[in-house]
Amino acid sequence: MSFVATINPPKPAAEPAVQNDGWMPDMDPTEVRAACLLDGTVTTARLIPALQAAMLTVNGELQAWATEQRTRWGYAALADVPAPQVGGESAQVLRYRRAVHACLQADLAEANRAQDTLPAGMGKEARVLESLQVQMDEHRRRQRWAISDMLGIARSTIELI
Repeated sequence: MSFVATINPPKPAAEPAVQNDGWMPDMDPTEVRAACLLDGTVTTARLIPALQAAMLTVNGELQAWATEQRTRWGYAALADVPAPQVGGESAQVLRYRRAVHACLQADLAEANRAQDTLPAGMGKEARVLESLQVQMDEHRRRQRWAISDMLGIARSTIELI
């Protein structure tokens, strides 16, 4: 096995923003990469469809709430919904991004679980799969909490013993 390091890694190609439904915010793949700590294994060809799927999932979970915000209260965009401002941005927009990021990371972890590149021998495969499961569970929890925060409902974790 050989490893080639470069002093100046190639710059990634420009990735256009992924447009949303007009009410929820668009997502910038470059910002998503930075926020989710995605490495070079997540190519643009993998990232864009996964990001679109994550956006659709979160949008679907928020559909009834978003419809009420538009029709009953007349808000033209998520950023217009009254919410505290953090760093000059609506807390609701920040929560939406957090939900999409967590959903994306969970989906990517699930995809990695099925790869043929898992280490074999001496129980490594089982340890890696267990680690991936923990990561997926953590991402799904963060997704649920971000959506609960947007909806203004209490977070709860319930487990049968």
